[in-house]
Amino acid sequence: MIGIGVIGYGYWGPNFVRNISELADARVVIVADLKGERLALAKRRNPVIETTRDPLDVINHPQVDAVIVATPVATHFDLALQAVRAGKHTLVEKPVCATRSQAERLIEAADSRNVTLMVDHTFLYTGAVRKVKELVGSGQIGDVYYYDAVRINLGLFQSDTNVLWDLAVHDLSIIDFVLGVQPTALSCSGVSHVPGQREDVAFLTLHFPANLIAHLHVNWLSPVKLRRTLIGGSRRMIVYDDLEPHEKVRVHDKGVIVDDQEKRYQLRLVGYRTGDVWSPQVDLSEALRTELIHFTHCIEGREQPITDGRSGLRVVRLLEAASQSLANKGIPIELGAAAV
Repeated sequence: MIGIGVIGYGYWGPNFVRNISELADARVVIVADLKGERLALAKRRNPVIETTRDPLDVINHPQVDAVIVATPVATHFDLALQAVRAGKHTLVEKPVCATRSQAERLIEAADSRNVTLMVDHTFLYTGAVRKVKELVGSGQIGDVYYYDAVRINLGLFQSDTNVLWDLAVHDLSIIDFVLGVQPTALSCSGVSHVPGQREDVAFLTLHFPANLIAHLHVNWLSPVKLRRTLIGGSRRMIVYDDLEPHEKVRVHDKGVIVDDQEKRYQLRLVGYRTGDVWSPQVDLSEALRTELIHFTHCIEGREQPITDGRSGLRVVRLLEAASQSLANKGIPIELGAAAV
């Protein structure tokens, strides 16, 4: 039985505790939070667990084999590093750290102590995203032309980060997982509409080799909630809508046909192809439960982490570059060698 300690019982922490309590080979030993009312709630829901206001009580607990860090981004590095140095397997809420250098140091520490380091890129554990990866990887949609995502809603405003680090992080992790290629350049623009708050609307464009382009629209000030992604290919196109209760992924046999036989000086002829639309079956299991099962298997040495520290580093690298572009009114940023 794997003993797990959870640091942070705010927005996402209760979901970790609930899912762990339903696993056969893991249990929550102790929960830490700075607010007494949250600990009281955790105790009412789970009378057998210990509670504390000191994160070190979790990290140093003799029955804790693994630590989950579900706290504000600014605290991720210090808490996760202490857990790793204590020899604890560690799962960190997204994004893994606030800077690229912090992520690199955390990975190095985990590698040197041979402990599992995972990042909570939850969407990669949904049946829908795994199906999209399967469709792209099998070549069924042909060459990928673009990734176009809208991730908008009203709130939740974060005190320590902007909409980019809160929402775009999801699509950056999905792009990394599904496409498996790193962008060569990016640009980002956005603005804050609430005095004293960080950017609440942002538009991020990423350029890849072979004319592949991605565009992300993230927004905390939308009257409606949308979670919709379009992936265009040379053979087929995918619509992934996370808010659809059943048909989350639809494949459209649509596209354009270009007559490349025309002479260079003549106008190329473009035709349109319209075929069937079909929705493949996807696993609707709760993504967080799937992720935690995977985490326990990685701790036991049965699997390798899908969302390891290096995947978290690649996402943070892009978020840092996007923040630089954002601060300079959308100036393009050329990206150097990608993190491995």
